[in-house]
Amino acid sequence: MEIPKEGIELLREAGHEVDVSEKDGVLTRDELIDALKKKPYDAVLTTLNDQCTKNIMDAAPTVRIVANYAVGFDNIDMELMRERGVTVTNTPGVLTDAVAEHTIALLFAIAKRIPEADRYTRAGKYRGWGPMLMLGVQLGGMTLGLIGAGRIGARVAEIASCMGMKVVYFDVSRNEDIERRTGATFMPQMENVLKEADFVSLHVPLLDSTRHLMDAKRLSLMKPTTYLINTSRGPVVDEDALVEALKKGTIRGAALDVFENEPTLAPGLTELENVVLTPHTASATESARASMSRMAAQNIIDFFAGKTPENVVS
Repeated sequence: MEIPKEGIELLREAGHEVDVSEKDGVLTRDELIDALKKKPYDAVLTTLNDQCTKNIMDAAPTVRIVANYAVGFDNIDMELMRERGVTVTNTPGVLTDAVAEHTIALLFAIAKRIPEADRYTRAGKYRGWGPMLMLGVQLGGMTLGLIGAGRIGARVAEIASCMGMKVVYFDVSRNEDIERRTGATFMPQMENVLKEADFVSLHVPLLDSTRHLMDAKRLSLMKPTTYLINTSRGPVVDEDALVEALKKGTIRGAALDVFENEPTLAPGLTELENVVLTPHTASATESARASMSRMAAQNIIDFFAGKTPENVVS
C-alpha cells in the first residue's frame, strides 16, 4: 500500500534499499507473507492494515524493527515482538490536530444534520424554507463528554471549549493540564460521563479492556438526546449494539470514522439517517500523512544508526 513519498525518499537518501508494495490496496495475509519471504529484510514499515502476528513474522525472521505508520499498534503482537527482540515504533503527535479537527467536523455534521440535509436537497425534496425543517442542535452550552484525554482528546477539549461547550472527561489518568486550559471536569467513573454528556467522543486505544467498551449496557446509560462520536478504533464500539440503539432511539445519533470489522459495516448501519460515516480518514490531511511517513522512516534510520528511535512503543 502506497504511503506519502516523503518517508520513502528519506530512507533512500539515508542509504537504505527500500521495496514498496505495488498493489493498489491492502495486502492479504498470504500476499504479505510472500512479499516478506523474497528477501532477508531488516525492517518493515507497516500500516494499521498489516497484522504483524506470528505467521507473518515467521516469514521475516531477520526483521529487527517494525515501524508502524499509525499511532495505535493493535495490529502488532507486542508480546511476540518482545520475545523476539524486535523494536516497534509508532507515529504519535503529528496527527493530533488532524484527528481532533475531524472529530469536531463530525460533531458539527451530526448536530447540524449536514449530510442528511445534503441528501435531502440533492434528492429534490427541498420545497422552500420551513420553521421545522431539519432542526439540529446548537452546540454552545452543550456538554461534551470525552472518554480518553490524551493528546487528541485534549485537543478536542480545547476546540470544544472555545465554542462554548462544557467538557467533562474520563481517563485512567487525570489530566489536570486540560482542566486548567479548558475548564474540563474530571469524572472518575466513565458511567457518569455517559449519563451527563450531550455528545460522547471516544479517544482510547484498542486494548482487551477497551474492546466493546461501548456495549449495549453503556449505550443505554446515555440520554436519548445524546450523540456518539468515534475516531479512535472501531472495535471500541459494539457496532451491532449501536445499530440497535440508533434504531430504537436509545441515543439520538452517531458519527463514526472507524468500524468494528473494517471495511465491512454492521448490517443496517448505512440505512440509518441518524448516522454520519467517514472511511477512516480522520488523519487524512496532506501535512499529517506526510509527517507520519517521515516519522516512520526516521524511526528506522535512527535505529540502524545506533540511536534509540524517538517513538519506541514500550
